[in-house]
Amino acid sequence: MFLVSKIFWLLAQPLSLAFFSVLIGFLLALRGRARIGGIFGSLGLAVLSLTLFTTAGSYFLQILEDRFPRPLPPAELSCIIVLGGAFENVVIAGRGGIELNQAAERFVETVRLARTYPAARILVSGGDGSLSGGYAGDAEASRAFFDAFDIAPDRLVREEDSRTTFENARNTKDLLSANRMEHCALVTSAYHMPRSVGLFRSFGIDVMPWPTDYRTDGKVRLGFDFTQPSLNAQLATTAAKEWTGLLAYYLLGRTQALLPH
Repeated sequence: MFLVSKIFWLLAQPLSLAFFSVLIGFLLALRGRARIGGIFGSLGLAVLSLTLFTTAGSYFLQILEDRFPRPLPPAELSCIIVLGGAFENVVIAGRGGIELNQAAERFVETVRLARTYPAARILVSGGDGSLSGGYAGDAEASRAFFDAFDIAPDRLVREEDSRTTFENARNTKDLLSANRMEHCALVTSAYHMPRSVGLFRSFGIDVMPWPTDYRTDGKVRLGFDFTQPSLNAQLATTAAKEWTGLLAYYLLGRTQALLPH
């Protein structure tokens, strides 16, 4: 399933979809199927235009980010779950050190919570999600990160095998039970929170959503935007992946709602 989802997304992400649509249209036109080729070509150009020159990506990402507002700080917190996806593991493997990507706030926020609630234990869930499977995952990479911020190793529980959000939830369940950890704050990117909460609930795990790593300002409206095509493409790709994941898990019966709340 993991391999199928990876290959599917390589083909289905917006820019790939636009490219293959135009390519198929061109090949069909060469074979004398100009009409249907024109349809494919037009579809590709439409997807490309929506991806690069509209706010569609940020708008639909914003819907996900607004689903779970950050709660008021509780008086006490005994458990923090942070989902991986923030470390540049390929770069770390080649150069060493600690390298973070755009989702770094997941771990920065976890450090802040760990200092605010010094009794809280931290469960880091994240293995190697690459196709090759040849790199250390985020749970392993986080050792040096937390050590740099003087977070005691005995506060950490590492789940090092998960490659997907579904596996995050499934593998975390047993570790929570074994370590007697419950009623945890769940730290992940705001746009990723609906899918994460839906999956954790499906495994009977009670979590307090603690979103971070926002990509929008909460005021996005649908419209054209010619000022930042590369950023628009990035946001559209992230939004498409997340909505596709929500739909897939719902259709597979892994979550009880298309858009958990």
